[in-house]
Amino acid sequence: MIPFEESTRDLRAFISELKIKKENQGDFPKLTIITPSYNQADFLERTILSVLNQNYPNLEYIIIDGGSTDHSVEIIKKYEKYLTYWVSEKDRGQVHAINKALERATGEYIGFQNSDDVYFRDTFKRFGKAALKTRADILYGDLFMISTSDEITEILKTTSYSIDCQVLEGMQIHNQSLFFKKSLVDKYGLFDESYRFAFDYEFITRYTAEGTTSVSKIDGLEGALRVHADAKSSTIAPIGKEEHLRIQKLYISTIGSPALNKLRYLWCRLRKTIYFVTRLDFKYISYRLSR
Repeated sequence: MIPFEESTRDLRAFISELKIKKENQGDFPKLTIITPSYNQADFLERTILSVLNQNYPNLEYIIIDGGSTDHSVEIIKKYEKYLTYWVSEKDRGQVHAINKALERATGEYIGFQNSDDVYFRDTFKRFGKAALKTRADILYGDLFMISTSDEITEILKTTSYSIDCQVLEGMQIHNQSLFFKKSLVDKYGLFDESYRFAFDYEFITRYTAEGTTSVSKIDGLEGALRVHADAKSSTIAPIGKEEHLRIQKLYISTIGSPALNKLRYLWCRLRKTIYFVTRLDFKYISYRLSR
């Protein structure tokens, strides 16, 4: 098993209180982080702290609240001097909220973290270094699962990106550890509001389908999805499955014939194991097999 106790302690300490400090981290690209928010006051403060405590030197932080009726606005106001922009007003949902922020964003790169999810320590620093080195259009890392008390319960390590596997197998990149260039939004458009759940799967597929977008997996980019009863992923999971199938049908004809795609699907399943074997990450392979 991969031990999570130490990582859980570190995460809890990292998001326990505001820890602003001046650090010289180099000439990192401007990064816009967006948090869509609606009635998640129990978790929102920890999300905010996971962004601000990165102490990223060139940060634009935008919170779009959908008119919360709990004490979310009170929490936002507590940190408003560190925010570039925030608003609390009725909107059409999560995707509309993110799109409102995308239209305001001025960063070279963009990330978005939902109001119940968090980033891990030093993720922005690692992003900044990787962005300067690779200049990739999309940078992404690994996904953790956490409980309501910030206990890490699971890790889902990602592999190198493949558009074929994205279409045939499903989501290859998770927004909790995703950073993408604003120029992709300018070129391919905003997120599609017709999707309530799979909008991230849709825009990543759309942004990479032509094969001209550079995508890079970066070790140390880490974010966490919080699992709880009111999480969107828990409440509309059947809708998510239907939306994923809808997106796959849109793109599957672009990558090959049905017979060839069956072989490609089997290869996608196998390449994950090969990816971790070549990196001698037998501990993670054993961990996944035990799940």
